[in-house]
Amino acid sequence: MKNIRLIGRLDIKGENLIKGIQLEGLRIIGNPNEYAKLYYQQGIDELIYIDSVASLYGRNNLVDIVSKTTSEVFVPVTVGGGIRTLNDIDILLKSGADKVAINTEGVKNPNFFREAVETFGAQSIVGSIVAKKISSNNWEVYTDGGREKTGLNVENWLKVLEDKGIGELLITSVDRDGTKSGFDYELVSKVSKICNVPLIISGGAGEKNHLLEILKNNNLDAIAVGSILHFKNQTVKSLKSFLINNDIKLRLVQ
Repeated sequence: MKNIRLIGRLDIKGENLIKGIQLEGLRIIGNPNEYAKLYYQQGIDELIYIDSVASLYGRNNLVDIVSKTTSEVFVPVTVGGGIRTLNDIDILLKSGADKVAINTEGVKNPNFFREAVETFGAQSIVGSIVAKKISSNNWEVYTDGGREKTGLNVENWLKVLEDKGIGELLITSVDRDGTKSGFDYELVSKVSKICNVPLIISGGAGEKNHLLEILKNNNLDAIAVGSILHFKNQTVKSLKSFLINNDIKLRLVQ
């Protein structure tokens, strides 16, 4: 079994760490840099920053936040939201990000993924899919922070992203995001069976057993969590200790 990465997901609006339910009703949590440092001190493997409203305004606002975080936090950082050009990617990577996650612009122009991979390398490009269940056994890709329908089927779109050369895939469930009711197990099961690049899942973790169940039954590479850490339900160390004690391979926390 591979070593699973535990990733802290920090959704950002303006200068604030926020959290919503199903990507709506955004609630201010606090200073994102303070939470990033806390999770780093507790042993987080990676961080993901998502500018939650960037696509609506056509810009990514995270350069200053990422620059400050990466001067104090020394784990890989992925940044997403509002990335429209190769120059946007270049600026974020130079600000300290290790990877960028692309969704909305890639749906508008699928070749953007290929251009990004050829320019910066597959290791720097994460394909982001925001998925919403629309009927039995059928999930649709959403863009603009989970606000806009695309008509694209998640499984078909996943294959397009792989063909464009992405290095990783991030799947976020709109239906489960922020609910703390558990992951969308059907979606994760379906996607994990066909995905050929490292797979990160996000959306729904509310208790330790949610992570254990999804990891025991699916071929995953990483889990990104927000609410379960932000609201102090668990710490990074308590989650890792629990999973390790249940035979999930993780990087140990000292």
